[in-house]
Amino acid sequence: MSEASTWFDRDRFLATFTAATRALGKAPLGLLADERDALKAAGVSGAVDGWRLDELGRATMVALVSRSLPAPELDLLLGDCYQQGDSRERQSLLRALPFVTGAERFVPLAVDACRTNELPVFEAIACENPYPAAHFPDLNFNQMVLKAMFLGVALARIVGLEQRRSSELARMAEDFASERRAAGRSVPVDIGLLSLEHEHEHERATRIPE
Repeated sequence: MSEASTWFDRDRFLATFTAATRALGKAPLGLLADERDALKAAGVSGAVDGWRLDELGRATMVALVSRSLPAPELDLLLGDCYQQGDSRERQSLLRALPFVTGAERFVPLAVDACRTNELPVFEAIACENPYPAAHFPDLNFNQMVLKAMFLGVALARIVGLEQRRSSELARMAEDFASERRAAGRSVPVDIGLLSLEHEHEHERATRIPE
C-alpha cells in the first residue's frame, strides 16, 4: 500500500465532495474588485466566471488533492467523482479540470463529457472553460464546437476558439450549415466565427497602419 493510500481517506473525500452543495450553498461567488484583479493577474479570472460557492468548494478540493495523490489513485478518484456524481457534481469537476495537476491525463473524461445529453454538463466543459482549447486533440475540439452549434450554445463562450480555428473546422462548419439548409432548418448566426475569412478580417482590422 502506498504512503498516499494511508493518509488519504477516499470515502470521506467522496462524501464531502457530494455534500458541498448542502454545506456551502449555491450562491454566486460575489467576488470583490481586488479579488477579481488578483485572479486576472493569475490568469484565471475567466475560468471562474459564473461559478457558485459549491463549485468553488469542489474545485478547491480537487485541485489540492491533485498535488499530493499519486496519479493512478487520482485518476480513479476523479473518475468516480464524475461517474457517481449527480449533474451538479459533474459540472463542478469539469470546471475544475484546468486547475488539476496533470490535467492532460483527463482528456478522455472531458471528451466523454461532451457526449452528454445534459446541456448544463456540456456547458461546464465547453463554455468559459480553457481546458478543451488547451488539451483536446483537433478532432475532439472540432466535434465539441459542432455540438455547441447543434445545441444552440453561443460560440463566443468557447475559450480559445480563435486560436483553435482551422481549415478542417471551417469545412465541418460549412457541411453542418449545408445540412441544416437542406433540411429547412436555421443556421446559427455565429457560424461565421469558424470561417478562416473571419480570421483574415480580424487580422486586417487589428493591423497597425504603416
